[in-house]
Amino acid sequence: MSVVELTEVSAGFETAAPSAVIAWTVEHYGDDVTVACSFEDAVLVDLAVSVKPDIEILFLDTQYHFAETLWYVEELRQRYNLNLRVMSPLVEPDNRWQRDVAGCCGVRKVEPLNRALEGKRAWITGLKRVDAPTRANAPIVSWDGGRGLVKVNPLATWTPLDLAVYAAERNLPANPLIERGYASIGCWPCTKPVAEGDDPRAGRWAGLDKTECGLHT
Repeated sequence: MSVVELTEVSAGFETAAPSAVIAWTVEHYGDDVTVACSFEDAVLVDLAVSVKPDIEILFLDTQYHFAETLWYVEELRQRYNLNLRVMSPLVEPDNRWQRDVAGCCGVRKVEPLNRALEGKRAWITGLKRVDAPTRANAPIVSWDGGRGLVKVNPLATWTPLDLAVYAAERNLPANPLIERGYASIGCWPCTKPVAEGDDPRAGRWAGLDKTECGLHT
């Protein structure tokens, strides 16, 4: 599909259910689709496997995830019998995060993602417009020109309340870190809990002029 056609499709999905967006993606791209999940919550996983039980779920193991997140990944893998693909960085654990945060994200997130997307025709993400100002205008469907495939954000229009209501209705398990004040969860060196009422992403790269890891920019 052309960029213009994808833009028209995206506009038509502004009021659509995320499951409908995922179903469209599977219909058009079949098995050449992967769902990139941070496992901050179970919403995207639950939606994706509800549409296609054997859809590929992608987890980027940066080697710096909280133990609770790794435990949560395994819990959801067993719960849904996930077709889980884990991508690891090509470098060994080091202290680069102490002096070069952007470079650390580059080798532990961006490069593994790019490798995982080779040969794919579309990738599905959990990106939401409310996450950050840099994501405020994120389309639901677009052409990822840097990677040469279609990018789909079925949850783009959802709010934290939408996520909470869906999780409650589906009785989804939560990442254990949420109840400890981690409103947005990444790698342990660069993630802190936040106070109630604070911007959920205030705990990511706190004190640094950085708001994105590079996966979506």
